[in-house]
Amino acid sequence: MSSCLVEIDESSAVVRLTGVLDAAGAEAVRGALLARLCDRPGPVVADVSGLRVAEPAGWGVFAEVRREVADWPAADLLLCDPVAGGPDHADAALAGVPVWPTLDGALAAVAAAPLAAVLTIDLAPTVGAARQARELVTTGCQRWGMPTLTDPACIAITEMVNNVVAHARTPMTVRLAPQDSTLHLAVRDHSPRRPAFAGVSPPTRAGGRGLLLIDTVARRWGSSAVPDGKVVWCVLHPDDEAALFG
Repeated sequence: MSSCLVEIDESSAVVRLTGVLDAAGAEAVRGALLARLCDRPGPVVADVSGLRVAEPAGWGVFAEVRREVADWPAADLLLCDPVAGGPDHADAALAGVPVWPTLDGALAAVAAAPLAAVLTIDLAPTVGAARQARELVTTGCQRWGMPTLTDPACIAITEMVNNVVAHARTPMTVRLAPQDSTLHLAVRDHSPRRPAFAGVSPPTRAGGRGLLLIDTVARRWGSSAVPDGKVVWCVLHPDDEAALFG
């Protein structure tokens, strides 16, 4: 049994990790961080000031989580570690993960990038869910000055939500946020079944068009396994849509 304890601060962006992180505990840490990133839009700060990592490679779980959420709407991972760069660290494993020596510094970095531009809605797996998701997408594109992304984003979110309604059949959370000139969409459900896309389906096969539509309008898309379900996400870029719809 791992001796790493994960404590969630419900009132802030902080997740505290204490004890010893070994290979057996890495998956639990990964799951806890991804679950928090699912539940709360915005960056999460992992406070590892009370954590000892048994093997230097163990630090890689934080880089892995940050890569996993890179295309999620309004998601990121920062570390608070007073001994960053010390002998117990594997700098290569932590490559690209922002590290702050104090918790105040990490939280100040989070506060410096306020999350005014993020929209979230919880939906039941019903026929009307896709319409509600499209309304949210239309609102976001208007608010953020992304009119050319409204139609393709509505296509993508419709397919993502309808997949939950048809297959997962669980409550879902739809989230979207702009990042520079791109739009990031995600749907989180509570089914472990991951979407599989095998390319263009033959015209004689019924169904299977949803993922093709997402693949057509999105620059990137994918899915992330999280505790109690998954997140399906996609990124839309205005240059791509000009070529498709212009």
